[in-house]
Formats: sequence, C-alpha cells, structure tokens
Amino acid sequence: MLQCNACVTIVQRHFHTDTTMSRPDLNPPQREAIHYLDGPLLVLAGAGSGKTRVITFKIAHLVRHAGIDARHIAAITFTNKAAREMMERVGKLLSATEVRGLTVSTFHSLGMQILRQEATHLGYKTQFSILDAYDAGKIISDILKTTHKDEVRKVQSQISLWKNDFLSPDDALARAGDEWEGICARTYIAYQATLTAYQAMDFDDLIRLPVELFRAHPDVLEKWQNKLRYLLIDEYQDTNTCQYQLVKLLTGIRGMFTAVGDDDQSIYAWRGANMENLRLLQQDFPKLRIIKLEQNYRSTARILSAANSVIANNPKLFEKRLWSELGLGEPIHAVQCKDDDHEAETVIQRLLAHKFEHRTRFDDYAILYRGNYQARLFEQALRNHRVPYQMSGGQSFFDKAEIKDVIAYMRLITNPDDDPAFIRALTTPRRGVGAVTLEKLGAYAGQRNKSLFAAAHEEGFQHQVQAAQLAPLLEFCQFINALQYRALREPAGELAEEMLKAIGYEAWLYETEEPRPAEVKWQNVMEMTAWLAKKGLADNKTLIDLTQTIALITMLEGRDEGDVDAVKMSTLHASKGLEYPHVFLVGCEEGILPHQESVDNGMLEEERRLMYVGITRAQKSLTLTYCVKRRRAGEWQFVDPSRFIDEIGADDVRHFGRPGAEPVVSRNEGKARLASLSQLLGQKARSEDQEGK
Repeated sequence: MLQCNACVTIVQRHFHTDTTMSRPDLNPPQREAIHYLDGPLLVLAGAGSGKTRVITFKIAHLVRHAGIDARHIAAITFTNKAAREMMERVGKLLSATEVRGLTVSTFHSLGMQILRQEATHLGYKTQFSILDAYDAGKIISDILKTTHKDEVRKVQSQISLWKNDFLSPDDALARAGDEWEGICARTYIAYQATLTAYQAMDFDDLIRLPVELFRAHPDVLEKWQNKLRYLLIDEYQDTNTCQYQLVKLLTGIRGMFTAVGDDDQSIYAWRGANMENLRLLQQDFPKLRIIKLEQNYRSTARILSAANSVIANNPKLFEKRLWSELGLGEPIHAVQCKDDDHEAETVIQRLLAHKFEHRTRFDDYAILYRGNYQARLFEQALRNHRVPYQMSGGQSFFDKAEIKDVIAYMRLITNPDDDPAFIRALTTPRRGVGAVTLEKLGAYAGQRNKSLFAAAHEEGFQHQVQAAQLAPLLEFCQFINALQYRALREPAGELAEEMLKAIGYEAWLYETEEPRPAEVKWQNVMEMTAWLAKKGLADNKTLIDLTQTIALITMLEGRDEGDVDAVKMSTLHASKGLEYPHVFLVGCEEGILPHQESVDNGMLEEERRLMYVGITRAQKSLTLTYCVKRRRAGEWQFVDPSRFIDEIGADDVRHFGRPGAEPVVSRNEGKARLASLSQLLGQKARSEDQEGK
C-alpha cells in the first residue's frame, strides 16, 4: 500500500513538532504510545491507567502532527456509550474542521456502515433489516417449535458463538459432537436460510458478513483499506474471532493500528471473546510493539495491592503490576454476615453510616454482584431505608413495547421482506386481517419461498382467500408502499407523526391500556418521534437511514442518568470500565464468586479476572461481604467465603463479623448511625414545627 510509506514520511517530518510531548498530564509510557507510528502497537492498559486518554490524544496527534486526515481514521469501541464519550473528548482536542469525517463507532456500527455500501456484493439489498435478539429468538423458537425461553436462549447463544468463530451452518453440522449440538446446527441452517429470505441480518452478521465480503472481493477490501488508514481498537481483549479477522483484513500488511487492551480484564469468554487474540497479534504482526500502562489514576495503593495479589494467581500472558501515587488508603473490609437478609441490611447500614460520617453523596457508592438475582434483597433493604438507587443495564428505551411497535413499521418501510416486522405492524393495531388469513399467507409464503409481503401480492395466494379477507391485507400493503416512497423524500419526524395518526396508535393505546400506562406509553412514542425529527435533521438522515441506526442504539441520545444522586447497583460484568469512590462487592462466596458452573467448566481464571475487575472499580474504599449460610432453592445451605478473599494480602484486609474479628458494625459506625438518626429526627421535628406555624 502506497499510503503506508507516505504516512511514515509525514510522521517523521512532524514528529518533533508535537506539543503533547512535554505535557505534564501524560506519563512517559502514555506519551510513547501516543507517538509510536512505526507499525502495529499493542498498549497493555491496566485498570484506571488512562487508556481512553491515550486513544483520544493519539487521534489528535494523527490528525494534527502525522498528517493523516480524520476521515482516514477509525476508533472502534464495544458500546455506544464509550463511542459517544470518546467522540466528545476528541472534540475538545480538535476543531470541528479537523475532526470532520472521523469514525468513532462500535464494531457493529462499522460493520453496518460497510454493509450499507457493499450489500449488493453479498446478494443483499441496501435496505436490509437488522434483527434484534428478540426477533432472532422468535425465529429460532418457531424452528424449534417451542416457547421454552431457556431452551431457545441456549440454542441462540450457541449459534452466536459459531458465527463469532466464523463457523458456517454446514461446518457446524459436520463438527456436531452430540445430539444437542446436532439440533443447534440444524436450527442454525434453517435460521440462516430464514434470515436470507427476509433480507435480514442479526448482530453477529454485521461482523461476519464484512469479513466474508473482504475475503471474496479484494477490490472492495482495498477500497476500505484506503478509506480507513489507521485503526485504534479499544478493549481489544474483548474481541472475538470474527472481530479480529475484520481488524486483520482492514489493517492489511501495513499494520497501521493501535490495539488497547488488558488481558487481566478479559471477562467475556461466555459471549465469544477470545483472549487468544492478544497472542495472535504477536504471531500475525511480528513487528508488534508492546507498551505497558501500569500507573493507575483511580485507586489507592491498598486497593491496587489487593487486585495485584488476586490476579497474580492466574498464569500471565503479559507481566504487569499496577501502582498508584494516590496514597496507601484504607484497608479493605471483609465482612461476614449471618445470612443473605443480614448481608443486605448490613451493607445498607454501613453505607448510610459511612455517608453520614464522610458527608458524601449517594452516587459515590456502588453495590456490585455476580448475578442479577442477588439484587432483590439489596433493593428491598434500600427501599426500606428510603435510599435512592439506580440499576445498571435497565430496560433500554428502544426495548419498550410501544417503541418496538413504531420500529416495526419503520423496519417494514425499510425492508418489506422483513416478516417479523410485517406481522407486528399488521397486528398492532390490528388492521382487520384475521388469524386464518395470516395462517394461509404464511403457508403460501413458505411454499413459494417468498416473504409475507411479496406473497400477499401473488395471484396464487389471492385466489385462496375471499375478497373481504383480502381487501384489508392489500390496503395495508399499499399503505406501506406509499410510506416507503415518501420515506426517501420527506423529513423523518413529520412522516413518523403522520404514520401514527394514520394507524390510530394513540387511540388504540387508550383502548387497550389503563389511562395512566397509556399516557406514559404515548409520551414515550412522542419522545421517539421528537428524537427522529431531531436526529434526521441534525444528521441529514431519512426514516430508512434511522431505522438501520436504531438497531444498534441501546438508549436515546441525551438520556444519560449519570447525574442522578443514587446508589448504583450493577453486575460485575456491567461495571467494567466504570469507577466509584466506595464499592460494596457482595456475595463473595464459593459458588457465587467464583461461580460454581465456571469452576466445574474450568473457567476459574475468568472468575478471578471478574474479581479483579470488581476490586479495581473502587477508588477510595472497598468492602467485601459474604454469608455463613444462604437460601438456595428454598433451603438453607452453609457456604464458604470466596477463595479470592484469602488471596488478598493479610496486611491489606480488616475482617469483621467472624470469630476473633471486629463486630460487623464497629463502634465508630454505630456512633455515626446514632448521630445520623438524631439528625434526621431533629430535621423531622423542625419540619413539623414549621407546618404547625
């Protein structure tokens, strides 16, 4: 590639003019990572070591001093939130002109961007549909002829893992080692055939298909290599096989990329992440440079000492030890509780006492747990004490039923062959088409291998139903055709509002729901149309463009609830990348953390990495709790403390509640709680006096 030599020449010419070289807020390894452009680079970034700063400053360096236009740079993340934050930070370093054309997106968004432009090479039309997990699960449920959610989820997960490992349906069938894998493989074959018939893709296809495309069409690959001349990959340890192949193809032999990751924080093997990709980088790119970021800017020395002690028990791909200049800090508290009710009550009492004593806010605290099922008792205790809290990973705005109803119409306008969208739109609100007519349409479409929309227009089907049954079906199809024509020409928000009026959605909501829920749902729909109008105008996008975008969005822009003063509750997996001044890591017991199934399946090292992630979320204080006994399946079971607690150095831990240790609530905490209650009673009395006056 010619651009490689050009880049190196430009880099050498401008290297010594970079003003970030002497910035006091960058440490030497960070500066080295930002300025290294002689080939492929792996930045091993420990927890809290400023990896996002390295990526954003490197983008600024590439644009301003290495002479690479922003439109030839792509920074790839794993979440929309991370991409949004990264773009905001780059916007503070570069002017609007300098940043124009920069790609900061998730892997899936990049894949969608490629497929939008190149779909015809793969036999897809540009207006393909993207199925979410619910719609994909519905197809699998129909193939398996079961509504058992757990069974469907397991098969769906296996198909996803096969796709991420770049295994075709036929290869999966050939490799099936037992009856269950054979069922999954045959389901995979039927599922993929259905997606092709629907002109639809699932999330895994958004990575898999670009890889197929690039392998089959070298000219298309060269076009994208010329377009994206430098890649920056965040959270590299979380990449799966398919994502690695996409990066490898895009960077080509020139290897102009910076991968930023941490093998100690690889916790997503269950969804296809392959830590082996870190090792593969060294094999596939022999000139790979490795730079370690070990200075932590988040946590006290004691917290880092605990993290280092725990993770040292795992075999290391790369040696790395975190350190900090933030002082020694408080010892870690390990608290033994009688049972799970006592654990929840103890955590909330300790939290309130600490808050009163240190005059902190509720949002300075996080309660982290291994599984969502652990949250219920803590929620109950928080409510009992009237403590505001916020659950991480709550229902996405776009997952609400009323929003999915609107999106079904949008998807059908985008791609009339999208059968799940067709059925949902036709029946919400009902358009006068009965179940018998739909059944006949489905049978005919299956025989003719056509979509439901296409089958409705065929004479063969029209002869099977009476005119009175056919009329509302064809009227619905004509309505969609008219909207499709207008969707390419008219503002997205206005068209969406007109569509909702035409289908009588507001009236239908109030007919089928109680007044209050109906009002809330209609407000959500109005918020949706306002967003479509704003986004369409700001990004010059049609309703069809926005439909494909929505499939990759988890929350509306601007719906950031981070400023709410509330205790944060989160699973350990969802907490990765976040930080909190004070952390309660609960349920630190054998069977929970480490999880028993993971221990049985030889995944203990990943569980230890999960513990490491939990410890390194804490900035100032960390409390680990565990029970003596816990209710499981309605019965009491005695449990053991997690082995990970014993792996923390004795000098870094203070024990509470166990024989010979300090009481669960120390004297100081008891005093603080009494003072807190006295203050609250005083405030209540003063308030009542005021009301009396």
